[in-house]
Amino acid sequence: MLIRIVKMGFYKQNIEVFLEDFNAHKQDIRNFEGCQFLELYRDVNDPTVFFTYSYWENEDALENYRKSDLFSQVWGKTKPLFSKPPKAWSVEKLLSLE
Repeated sequence: MLIRIVKMGFYKQNIEVFLEDFNAHKQDIRNFEGCQFLELYRDVNDPTVFFTYSYWENEDALENYRKSDLFSQVWGKTKPLFSKPPKAWSVEKLLSLE
């Protein structure tokens, strides 16, 4: 399993646009082949900063999503809303405590 974390900063006036678009596409992203989990977080100290946190079967599944029409559509609407370049990490879970 591959975990993808993406940090995004938005201009204040673009936050509602981003949230509306994310809500419109969240089920499509979550149901994309290979996606096993999807969450959206907001920074508690900076309300213009958001993180997506998703689980993918493997790197190929994530890459298939990144090459898809769905990604092009979502990213095409999201990218112009940024106040700074996004940052992304692909990580693997080593330990989980319940």
